[in-house]
Amino acid sequence: MYNNKSAKLILENGKVFHGYSYGKIGTSIGEICFNTGMTGYQEILTDPSYKGQIITMTYPQIGNYGINNEDVESKKIHANGLVIREGSPIVSNYRSTDSLDNYLKKKNIIGIQGIDTRALTKIIRQEGAMNAIISSKSLKNQKLLNLLKEHPKMDGLNLAKEVSCKKKYIWKNKKNKNYKIAAIDYGIKYNILNLLYKEDCSITIFPSDVSFDEILLFKPDGIFLSNGPGDPAAVTYAIDVIKKLITTNIPIFGICLGHQLLALASGAKTFKLKFGHRGCNHPVKNHKTGAVEITSQNHGFSVDTKSLPDNIHITHSSLNDNTLEGIQYKNKPIFSVQYHPESSPGPHDSRYLFVKFIKSIKLYKKKHA
Repeated sequence: MYNNKSAKLILENGKVFHGYSYGKIGTSIGEICFNTGMTGYQEILTDPSYKGQIITMTYPQIGNYGINNEDVESKKIHANGLVIREGSPIVSNYRSTDSLDNYLKKKNIIGIQGIDTRALTKIIRQEGAMNAIISSKSLKNQKLLNLLKEHPKMDGLNLAKEVSCKKKYIWKNKKNKNYKIAAIDYGIKYNILNLLYKEDCSITIFPSDVSFDEILLFKPDGIFLSNGPGDPAAVTYAIDVIKKLITTNIPIFGICLGHQLLALASGAKTFKLKFGHRGCNHPVKNHKTGAVEITSQNHGFSVDTKSLPDNIHITHSSLNDNTLEGIQYKNKPIFSVQYHPESSPGPHDSRYLFVKFIKSIKLYKKKHA
């Protein structure tokens, strides 16, 4: 039995779910999506790629291992809300410092529990992505629907500028590393930076609107294009800069939104998926090795394979729906993947991609020594 205040979740299609408040009391709107991960709720909530979205966790009980100080992927929660079947009444883990419910309250994030998340997920799968509203403050359907109708769609939204850093900074303030990386922040995750750091990289993070001249003046050994939220086609200034970066032959590695922006800068097109890919168990085929990698994913847009130029070949594909998961330039040290090889949360099958990036940097440095 839930002891919390009554709450409602209303979908854009008019479907109403009754539940109980979880986290802060209030009202929040966003694009409703679902994540199939059994764990990793803290990393998911703090992933900037979820900006503008209300997350539904499909696993029935969430929060049983609490919250800790290590498993954050950015400085704050970026998700607009959380929908769960049941918040665990017991928190048990040696690293735990707080409960998920208290964490959401402290971070002013509105959630709802007591929802049939299986039924909700089926609606999203059948009808596609749509906006939704959570409220534990007002329960009047018409008032909530009016607010919902005024909220913008995800298509055409440039959310990267909202989550990006405002000025450049050095990760962990370390410069004495072998490889000098310029990471462009469209919504970067901490674990990506940590893995690059472990590969002997000194990383300077630049805002999403960094100019081509500033990157060139920095003289990087490699360029990293980060993950991030929103519609990739709306981040036009980043696409223009990447077009110029491609001509330099400096090694480039892109993940998620960075992958989409690289494809757009190369002349390809993107489209919105019906309900996106979000979870820790998505099978991806590596076309070079034939191996199947179990991957962590979080994206609502994809690159159209038919629009790829001839100088790019497909390296990875989704085994769920055959959408594009990875590309490689044929004559340049430039590659990207749609999924999250930093795997936070998720399996470690694809972490070899960070090593691949370093190998391309070594060759680049050798040629330009």
